[in-house]
Amino acid sequence: MDYGRLQPSQPGGSSRRSDFSIPPPASPRRNKKLIFLSLLALVLIVASAISAVLLVGNRHRSSGPDQSGIGGKPTQAISRTCGKTQFPSLCVKSLLDFPGSTAASEQDLVHISLNMTLQHLSKAFDSSTAISNVQMGPRERSAYEDCLELLEDSVDALLRSLTSVVPSPSGGGGGGSTDDVLTWLSAALTNQDTCSEGFADTSGAVKNQMASNLKNLSELISNCLAIYAGSDAGNDFSGVPIQNRRRLMGDIDNGDISGEFPTWLGKRDRRLLSTPAPAIQADIVVSKDGSGTVKTIAEAIKKVPEHSSRRIIVYVKAGRYEEENLKVGKKKTNVMFVGDGKGKTIITGGRNFAQGTTTFHTASFAASGAGFIAKDMTFENYAGPGKHQAVALRVGADHAVVYRCSIIGYQDTCYVHSNRQFFRECDIYGTIDFIFGNAAVVFQSCNLVSRKPMAQQTNTITAQNRKDPNQNTGISIHNCRIQAASDLEAAKGSIPTYLGRPWKIYSRTVYMLSYMGDHINPRGWLEWNATSPVDKLYYGEYMNSGPGAAVGGRVNWPGYRVITSKEEASRFTVAQFIAGSSWLPSTGVAFVGGLSN
Repeated sequence: MDYGRLQPSQPGGSSRRSDFSIPPPASPRRNKKLIFLSLLALVLIVASAISAVLLVGNRHRSSGPDQSGIGGKPTQAISRTCGKTQFPSLCVKSLLDFPGSTAASEQDLVHISLNMTLQHLSKAFDSSTAISNVQMGPRERSAYEDCLELLEDSVDALLRSLTSVVPSPSGGGGGGSTDDVLTWLSAALTNQDTCSEGFADTSGAVKNQMASNLKNLSELISNCLAIYAGSDAGNDFSGVPIQNRRRLMGDIDNGDISGEFPTWLGKRDRRLLSTPAPAIQADIVVSKDGSGTVKTIAEAIKKVPEHSSRRIIVYVKAGRYEEENLKVGKKKTNVMFVGDGKGKTIITGGRNFAQGTTTFHTASFAASGAGFIAKDMTFENYAGPGKHQAVALRVGADHAVVYRCSIIGYQDTCYVHSNRQFFRECDIYGTIDFIFGNAAVVFQSCNLVSRKPMAQQTNTITAQNRKDPNQNTGISIHNCRIQAASDLEAAKGSIPTYLGRPWKIYSRTVYMLSYMGDHINPRGWLEWNATSPVDKLYYGEYMNSGPGAAVGGRVNWPGYRVITSKEEASRFTVAQFIAGSSWLPSTGVAFVGGLSN
């Protein structure tokens, strides 16, 4: 947005919401409390079991007198471990407060840091759930509800990470790969940012209580991420090298695999993505005329089973569907939404920040369940440029695919919130920060279309919000067309459009082998504001074409580079940046794993 002239000034921050008034919570949130108690019990059982294993192992290895690990001076292992983090004092204090830490090896401290942070998250969730019946205004209620969802997601991410790094009886970890753990910890850190930012434009007792509940959580998760990334376990990270990384990624075949189906999904999913919607045997059919299983998408989502290990197919017949609060939650896994085509099956809404909700809550459609796929649909937010932040599609699902879809809005159209995502052959329309978030995401063979904003506004295509040097996140735009919509064409001389601006200090965005229209300002990139640093970000351009692709007049920021090395550019491909060659084929979406077209 045009800083200082348009409010609000931050994407995804407190200044984004819709004409949606959130009612007070339903009589006591008993269901939420019961869910939490069950989850907390599981977390504490797992954490306690892991602590016991570590303590027994430590006692066998250590002959020192101090086995408690409570207080005292840090050991060499703790000092070395905490020296890798962004918050070393907090790291030392938190580890010393954990039983057994002074007898732990550096490798054990990876487990301990995860365990300790998981317990802090669980307590924060418990404390936050306890204030559900407090009176709140619409924006406060929206921010509060966001935080409950995000805290629960973070607890789940830490629990999966912990069980993945603890050695199994048969040897090796507990199931997740190194890239999985880095992704889950990165997502948990993003969750805490989103939660805190939701309260930015509020004040009062609820904000203060939540600030107390969330105290040090972001820093603790950041430390976990740094400790894991700096350990031997983190050395085979297959994304872009990050600070404190000891070696580069292993070699990956960058050959042209554009005719193949990526490895994320199985053979059945590959067939599904190449099969016309009417020929697919759907589990649930949505039709407004009553000829399907249900008439509304909300009903369809309710019918989707939780934690499904098989693909659940929801076929949404042609029509315009405007419903409130459409969300495929994290328990609804492996769900595939199929429509009759762009502009035929349309999911729409008008929620926006100006009407009193957080940006996170404005999405016409949101998905956080792992393995989510959308194909041949349109997601729209019709709020218009005057309503500021108004999300059409929000995705926080891991291993998500959006294929042959249109995503239409103005400011904050496409919210790539967290985890690993792949967009292929999509049309994305917007004005300010219209692709934003902190996922590890690749847009391939897509059309990114800038529209005409309000008077005095400036267009920015991306706003990437990587806040920590160890997060494996960023936006990669590969073999796309960057163009102006018809309404912008006539005014493009007076309305500058930029490739992106850094929402957070370690913002990372790359354009590769893409066509750029003449609406792109010669500087290419825009500062967030006059005081925002530009030395730690990573903005790159590699072999783009078109009148807007000339790099001679680009910004001279320390963090900007014209990429000349094929090896460096390859780090932002599907195969390396989102490890797509390991999970995309199962989705059935055709993709290019390397740089070749």
